[in-house]
Amino acid sequence: MMRRPAILIAAALALIAADDPPSAAPPSALPSALPHNPGAIFQASAGNIPLTSGLRAGAVGDVVTILLVERTQGNVTNSSGTDRDSSIGLTPPTTGLLSILRPTDLAMGGNSTFAGRGTSAQSHNLSGEISVTVTQVLPNGSLVISGEKHMRINRGQELVRVSGTIRPSDISADNHILSTRIANVEIEFTGRGEIARAGRQGWLQRFFSMISPF
Repeated sequence: MMRRPAILIAAALALIAADDPPSAAPPSALPSALPHNPGAIFQASAGNIPLTSGLRAGAVGDVVTILLVERTQGNVTNSSGTDRDSSIGLTPPTTGLLSILRPTDLAMGGNSTFAGRGTSAQSHNLSGEISVTVTQVLPNGSLVISGEKHMRINRGQELVRVSGTIRPSDISADNHILSTRIANVEIEFTGRGEIARAGRQGWLQRFFSMISPF
């Protein structure tokens, strides 16, 4: 009869132990913390890219294609001219020591004429495409872009470099933007090789052109 209460107490303790949660694992056994995920719609790393922008560039490292449509033309013409005439004459006395002078000995005259004219005409036309990358996102959402293209054609090398600031609203749906929409734009188009050297003066001729006074 004495064993029955002991058996009941042991069963009750077993039930209590089964209901208790397991002891916490030591810190070394806990899994590593997962990276914070703010959600599927908003991503802080995307900057100011709206949900409806699609594949348009808007973050650092994105690629946007520039359509080069540069066309400038300027003409300057100026002309100037001056003309000046002056003369002076004295009539010597008929008596005295100065009577030996003739009127033509005391006559003087001067003439000055200048005519100048200058004309300057310059025209540029640049077309093509170049893809650049976004290097910085400004606080107002504007994008700073920069990129270059190297081309080796036959026996010459061509370099096109573009940099500036663009607005995301000017980027088309297919991720293109006109070069005329770039602020603070710097466009460099240079070439090296036999064709480029043929269009320049030789080093000795350039030297004499610099020291020539004419």
